[in-house]
Amino acid sequence: MSSTKAQRKLFGKILVEKGVVNQDQLREALEIQKINGKGLGNVLVDLDYTTDELISEALGDYLNMEVVSLEDSDLKLDVLQKISPALAKLYRVIPIAYDDSSLTIAQEYALNLEQIDVLRFLLQKEIKPVIAPKDEVADALEKYYPGNFESVEELLGDFKDDISQGKSKDNRETIDIEQLKELANDAPVKTFVNMILLQAVIDHASDIHLETFENSFRVRYRIDGQLVEKIPVPPSFTNGILSRIKVLAEMDIAERRLPQDGRIMINIRGHSVDIRVSTLPTKFGESIVMRVLDKQATSLDLTQLGIMPNDISVIQKLMKNPNGIVLITGPTGSGKTTTLYSALNHVNEPGIKIITTEDPVEYDVEGIMQIQINNETGVTFASSLRAILRQDPDIILIGEIRDLETLEIAIQASLTGHLVFSTLHTNDAPSTITRLIDMDVKPYLITASLLAVISQRLVRKICTECREEYQPELRFLEDLSISELELKDKQFFKGTGCQNCNGTGYKGRMSILEIMIIDEEIRSYIIQQSSTEVLREKARESGMNTLREAGLKAAYSGLTTVEEVIRETCCV
Repeated sequence: MSSTKAQRKLFGKILVEKGVVNQDQLREALEIQKINGKGLGNVLVDLDYTTDELISEALGDYLNMEVVSLEDSDLKLDVLQKISPALAKLYRVIPIAYDDSSLTIAQEYALNLEQIDVLRFLLQKEIKPVIAPKDEVADALEKYYPGNFESVEELLGDFKDDISQGKSKDNRETIDIEQLKELANDAPVKTFVNMILLQAVIDHASDIHLETFENSFRVRYRIDGQLVEKIPVPPSFTNGILSRIKVLAEMDIAERRLPQDGRIMINIRGHSVDIRVSTLPTKFGESIVMRVLDKQATSLDLTQLGIMPNDISVIQKLMKNPNGIVLITGPTGSGKTTTLYSALNHVNEPGIKIITTEDPVEYDVEGIMQIQINNETGVTFASSLRAILRQDPDIILIGEIRDLETLEIAIQASLTGHLVFSTLHTNDAPSTITRLIDMDVKPYLITASLLAVISQRLVRKICTECREEYQPELRFLEDLSISELELKDKQFFKGTGCQNCNGTGYKGRMSILEIMIIDEEIRSYIIQQSSTEVLREKARESGMNTLREAGLKAAYSGLTTVEEVIRETCCV
């Protein structure tokens, strides 16, 4: 049972024990909640089974938090001004007390502890939350923060006018370097950029896209492999936001004609988040993409990656080989590096020397020696690999094999008693053999060194909070070439969409693997330079599941949908 479900049931139990609702009313509310995704308290009030006040008292007891009434409170203007109207309405909070170190806020019973973290980060103050009835919070927001507004525009105040003065009629920026620095250090801009970065961490986004168009500016997050637009931004805010990002990444804010790379390190909730920044000049202004590397959000544990147990056993067995090469293939963003590091972490112990050479180093792991590629100083994959071989390693990780020279050194390393791991960009495991031969590697060297090829994809997992059985459309089953016999006794699931998954029906991702073990039979076909189709068929006869077959097993297990399997395996 998930922690969310457990908390919900515990809260429901408290409501029953306190006589707020009875068991039948709770059961009905929980069933409705599965459908609409609302908070349990909201559902019970909607059903007229209880009141906001009683729910607030129960929640206060549940969380051991103070419950206050805002009806008779005399809230002071200087305290109310500690939070902008935009933030107050966005997070539905009312500031009620303030001192030098902390701010006390009242929040409705649909309490969101992540929002407390956001406010703590944005305001740089300790936040002390208390609970108030939902209707009283709504009345206070209307009373103290009246009027309608665009939350982002109001958050930035008069900043819009300042930036608009920096645009000429042909959309070419005319602001000088001092103006850019001033904009980048403007307090509202700092707050807004903090919100952009923090939202990415909260949503476990892998990338943030800031895109400039002729008449608009867009912020998108890549969440579970899909781009999602979350924060509307008026185009007149463009200069300040882009300049602030470039300042944080220690880039040249005046340079807008050439691409730049930088890095931002931020501290959120007590842990560091590494953000790699890339700028690209486009027709209407700069595009910035930020890769978010939240080490705490990523578990370097094979059992936590959603890999099927049988595949984990195969990988762990491969890790016990004293020498040879294991290649992981797949497109960018398919989780290859995470899988490799999780495998290395499995054998990361005092008796084993592990050295990596990467561009860039994506995970900092205690006990592993890591080399950052720097072509400007001559530190290439090939040169660093030669140096690594003089460092007495047991296991070597090469971030990516990009050329024949690196591949030849990797093969030589494996033939001289080292276990080598690397990645390659191919569609599936069997086609990797063809790719190696096309790179002019002799077939006998491939058979002598290669242990296995693992092709990987990431598919979105069904949200466990709103998962239900369903029958996929016939066209999807036809695309997968599933026979009626295979469909017998099979169940399919999907997420209906709820608050937990932001209405998408998916929450998180899992790996599906195609593992081709290079056994004696496969070696004989490699020596014969057999086609990819022949290698695939022989590998399947030896027990290999194709990516599509691995995806279907995950779908049959209720972990993902057939639509996801088709989307990620359509070209293999």
